[in-house]
Amino acid sequence: MRAVLFDRFGGPFDVRDVPTPTASPRGVVIRVGATGLCRSDWHGWQGHDADITRLPHVPGHELAGVVEAVGAEVRGRRPGDRVTVPFVSACGSCAACATGDQQVCERQTQPGFTHWGSFAEYVAIENADVNLVALPADMSFTTAASLGCRFATAFRAVVQVGGVRPGEWVAVHGCGGVGLSAVMIAAAAGARVVAVDVSAEALRLAEQAGAAHMVDATGADTGGDTAGGDTAARIMELTGGGAHVSIDALGSAPTCAASILGLRRRGRHVQVGLLPDGRTPVPMDRVIAYELHVLGSHGMAAHAYAPMLELIGSGALRPDRLVTRTIGLEEAGEALAGIGSVPGVTMILPQRR
Repeated sequence: MRAVLFDRFGGPFDVRDVPTPTASPRGVVIRVGATGLCRSDWHGWQGHDADITRLPHVPGHELAGVVEAVGAEVRGRRPGDRVTVPFVSACGSCAACATGDQQVCERQTQPGFTHWGSFAEYVAIENADVNLVALPADMSFTTAASLGCRFATAFRAVVQVGGVRPGEWVAVHGCGGVGLSAVMIAAAAGARVVAVDVSAEALRLAEQAGAAHMVDATGADTGGDTAGGDTAARIMELTGGGAHVSIDALGSAPTCAASILGLRRRGRHVQVGLLPDGRTPVPMDRVIAYELHVLGSHGMAAHAYAPMLELIGSGALRPDRLVTRTIGLEEAGEALAGIGSVPGVTMILPQRR
């Protein structure tokens, strides 16, 4: 098969012919119909997950396609099934999985991180009976691929972790794929959304996705103890005292701080964007004084997809409208290196055209 590889972290990409994966006893091989370009892939390429990633490596963790081969112990899937998968492939048997929390599985695998990913014509997925999600017949692969990470992650962050209710104010910091998804989902839930970004085009897309207000964070303070203060002040003004729920969909010191500082008393901050160094300063004085809830959100388990799929099927949610371009494998490396330069969601179509 053809796949996109890099031989060193931060190094160049190359499209090569490599062996097609085989299915493990409880796994499957999927013929990739589409795979998303995500900031998490950029983190992996930069070596932020070097402790679990072996080189040379194939990135890619958002995918949809057709089951090509099935392991001997798989019972619920067969070749020809149209599927997508969460980016966390759960084991199905640890303590977290037993309570339904497969998104934080203790023995999870992740394509594009723990093993070769979906920037390829085929990808292997473990524990298929736990992790595969059947696709509606009328859903395209480009739409379905975005569900495995950014859209499902945003859905859980907004609906399940953030607990957004109609009429609440929701601030979304960073309007890339996850952020735009969060804007759309929060607006569909009846919230009033403030979208924050430094890109005018990203803010235009956020408005189309349902944002009531757009805040251009260009030139806002970006360091020191007051990081995020300018943006937070603007959110406080627009919402009449602060957001009820605030989501950092980017992952940086300024966006994390602005998200927390822009909350009203007893508000909920949800951290979705990855923070590379893991030591980002958090304004804990505000957390204590306002009795804020600081929450993390990490994907969504396969068994929890049904309500999201129902809303997509009804037309209440339109993840297809967030896809702004499709590219081939040959363009994937350059696109990943320049992540964020093109607003919206980029989808890679790995099969030969």
